[in-house]
Amino acid sequence: MLKVDAIDAAYGRVQVLRGLSLEARAGEIHCLLGRNGAGKTTLMKAIMGLVSLTGGRILLDGAEISRLPAHAVPRAGIGYIPQGRRLFGELTVSENIEIGLMAGRKGSETRARVLELFPRLAERLDQRADTLSGGEQQMLATARALCLGPKLLLLDEPTEGLQPSMIALIREVVVEMKRRGVAIVLVEQRVDAVLNIADRVSFIENGRVALTTSPEALRADPDLLHRYVGV
Repeated sequence: MLKVDAIDAAYGRVQVLRGLSLEARAGEIHCLLGRNGAGKTTLMKAIMGLVSLTGGRILLDGAEISRLPAHAVPRAGIGYIPQGRRLFGELTVSENIEIGLMAGRKGSETRARVLELFPRLAERLDQRADTLSGGEQQMLATARALCLGPKLLLLDEPTEGLQPSMIALIREVVVEMKRRGVAIVLVEQRVDAVLNIADRVSFIENGRVALTTSPEALRADPDLLHRYVGV
């Protein structure tokens, strides 16, 4: 599905990613853990074409996407839920969803399927996005990404600042997308929020993948978390 092949990326003269390689498979949740500044968000942005590569390449189903302009990447089948949600606050719930549908060239059937996952949004279609609670805004950001009908879903700290009930709901939706065969790359700081749903875990350190392992191995060796995350 997704293959990140030895990519380098920088902000000006500051190199952030250094020969980073990663794979995400269909029907799999691949969790990324690491300290702040390790390069996790930069990796997400690089996949989406928001940060230019200075080396390496990114492939989706064998086709290179790292040369695509950023606006074309979602149409290749990638949904992105950035840290901080990045909604159009002055627009309604319905209008934010329509933007997702237009980006993915999807219609009413996709809209209906997405709203089935988030019945609370269906009750707030005419409400402005910036008046929603934090959890509802995260639902909307997720719904908008799913309107693309993605084959790959990128989530950057989706549970940040949410109450436990909202964390559980987002987790349920992520697991449902996995069940439907979507490849999922999930950046998280809350280790407890991901170990029960992840299939593989990669630790990002100094712009590289330092280790890829299983949740079972992490439970058996908690020192790995201390070494790479500091918790």
